[in-house]
Parts: sequence; C-alpha cells; structure tokens
Amino acid sequence: MHLKFSKYQGAGNDFILIDNRSSKFSTLKPKQIAILCDRHFGIGADGLILIQHSRDADFEMVYYNADGNIGSMCGNGARCAVLFGKQIGVAGKKTQFMAYDGLHTAKINAVNNFASAIVSVSMSDVSEIKKHNGNFVLNTGSPHYVKFVDDVEKIDIVKEGRRIRNNNTFKAKGINVNFVAYKSKASNIRTYERGVEDETLACGTGITASAIAAHYSGLTKSTSVNMIARGGSLNVTFTVKDNQYNKIVLTGSAMKVFDGEIKI
Repeated sequence: MHLKFSKYQGAGNDFILIDNRSSKFSTLKPKQIAILCDRHFGIGADGLILIQHSRDADFEMVYYNADGNIGSMCGNGARCAVLFGKQIGVAGKKTQFMAYDGLHTAKINAVNNFASAIVSVSMSDVSEIKKHNGNFVLNTGSPHYVKFVDDVEKIDIVKEGRRIRNNNTFKAKGINVNFVAYKSKASNIRTYERGVEDETLACGTGITASAIAAHYSGLTKSTSVNMIARGGSLNVTFTVKDNQYNKIVLTGSAMKVFDGEIKI
C-alpha cells in the first residue's frame, strides 16, 4: 500500500499528517505507525495524525504517539493539523475540529509562501490541579506533571522524566513531565513525553499545563504566559475564576516541511 503524507512541525514538535477522509488508512496497525515514526527506519516524527470526516466539525484529528498507540490531545499536533487541513481544503482561517478530548476551535494567521503560519488553538478547560511531592499535576487534554526548577539545562531530562513517568502513581497510564525555569517575560521549558519516551523539542499541552501551573502557584498573575521550548516559543492565554481555568488558547508557529509518499 502506498501512503501519501505531509510532514509538519510546530515549534520543533514534528508530525506525519495523512488525509484519511476516504478511511483507507484506518487499518494502520500500531507497529506500522511506530515504523513510520521511527527516525532511522521510517519517515521520523513525534507522532502521526489522521485527518478524517466529522459530523460535528470541519474535520476530526486522530492522534497516535510515536510508539504506535492512540494518543490523547496534542496541542502542537493540533496546530499542524489545522494548517494541513487548510492544505487539503477542510479548514479555513477559522475552523472547528474534533480531537480526543472533544471540540476545539482554531485560527490561522497569515500563511506565507512556505506554508507556515502562526496558529492558535483552543484547549480544554482545567478545573483540577493536584500536588505531588510539591509539584503540580493537571490535565490539559493530556496528563502533565510540572516541576519548577532553577535551570532546565542542569536537569537530565530523560533520566528524571522517565523516573517520574514510571513512578508507581503514574506508571499504569503514563504522564508527560515538564521542567520549567520560570521567568517573568518568558520561561524556559523542557518536556519528557510519554509515548515518545524521550524529550521532544516542544509539547503544546505541556506548555499549556506549565503556564497554568505558574499562575496557580503564584509565580505570575498574568493570564498571558510566554514559554520558550527548545524548538521555539509559544504563548498561552486564559481566564481564571476560583481556580477554574477557561478560554485557554495556545498560540505558536506551525510549518509544512515536505510532502512525500512511502510504501508500507
């Protein structure tokens, strides 16, 4: 079977995008997806996204982790999916799409000749934030652990992230682990992602979770938080009342890298 795909990246978080409106690729097996995402034997990506028909929105985004298993919400993947949706004609400058955690809205700003744009995506409300060993646990469409540190460059992200992800509390379902050095103008963040089981250059839901945790913990009173990941900068805005976080929007760059075809 020949598979046509597009490769996109959002702040260095890269994805394989496939137009699956025909449902032709719905039978892809976890092993096949894992090989496609493998950086040595496949295309190489942090995850794979199928774009499908939706009765309730412009399209549905089905996200798979790099290990081939179905994933939860992916913020950077969603921003790439919206830009890809424009490429294949299912999304406009403003669009709605379904994802793992429900309906999302998105806005594309000024696509240029290189098929890149600043894309904003609405994220799930956050109504519960827990503490674990002095750190923060919350769900922004995917589960996240947020730890504030003095210097992210002094942390062994893979070692420490893997240790927390495999803690008895989180091991069964897994959790993404974010290390954040908070600064008032822009915070540095590095993330260990479950499913990839490694550090990624950025994580949209992780950046969202970390921005909210920074506000919840009192590190900032601002409802617009900038985060700098290894792959780029993103912004998170939100409203808050009684520790309930609503109208959360993740904004950052997304770019088409190339189109391709592969036999599987």
